[in-house]
Amino acid sequence: MKRPVEYEHEEKSMATLVELTSAFEGIASMRISQLKNQVLESQKFFDELWDIYTQLRVDSLFSFGRESAVDIIDKELYIIITAEGGFSGDIDQKLIQLMLQTFDPEKNEIIVIGHHGAVQLAQRGIAYKKYFKLPNKDININVSPIIKQVQQYKGTKLFYQEYVSLMVQDVKRIELSSAIKERGQENDKPDEIISEDTYIFEPSTYAVAAHLERSMMQIAVSQLILNSKLAQYASRFRAMTASHTRADESRQEAHLGYNRSKRAIKDARLKEVINGMRKSAAGQAK
Repeated sequence: MKRPVEYEHEEKSMATLVELTSAFEGIASMRISQLKNQVLESQKFFDELWDIYTQLRVDSLFSFGRESAVDIIDKELYIIITAEGGFSGDIDQKLIQLMLQTFDPEKNEIIVIGHHGAVQLAQRGIAYKKYFKLPNKDININVSPIIKQVQQYKGTKLFYQEYVSLMVQDVKRIELSSAIKERGQENDKPDEIISEDTYIFEPSTYAVAAHLERSMMQIAVSQLILNSKLAQYASRFRAMTASHTRADESRQEAHLGYNRSKRAIKDARLKEVINGMRKSAAGQAK
């Protein structure tokens, strides 16, 4: 059995861990509330852009904001959005497993958002083209460098984490242009058609349409990043809740062990006293 001082040290360590996990729980809960509001605000702006875009359509294809003919890489780009650090539970591993189900190095190239994902891929020996740090801020996220990469490929799939509830998070895969169209089609069809007959466009109608496509892609990617961060914080909250519970149970066990160890020492001393008294009494009787 451990000595009381060892149990006491263990109990103090567990008490510190209980406090830390409780603090992480509180931070994650606060960030979840903030991110929910930000996702809703960005959706409103996307809806406004889509209304203008659908009135201005110059062709039936989504051109990824390309204003002129460019050499398109004949591969599909995979963008995977992961956590920056390693305190997000096992959701990043699940996301990478989902991506690897269809990944073919001959047909796909990877862009990683979030340092944890880059580390996970490197450990698996999987090469990626670029790595971007997960944005710290939640407003006015600059995704222009990512959009420039998207425009170079024939298609793009995004792998991200979705917030379902505080205790449930999921991993998703979505094709970028389809995602934009699906979000836009949730709105009512516009009553007015914007054309060159009624408006003047500078430098051209196609350039304006391309600008709107780029803007909507930026909002869509930003929303997916926010959704992933929301899921990451929820996963962190869940992981910290489980760690908090285990740490508190360990603290209680250490406290019980401390009490048992002290009782065992007292009992041993009492036995020594009793045995000494018996020996003394036996000596006197002789």
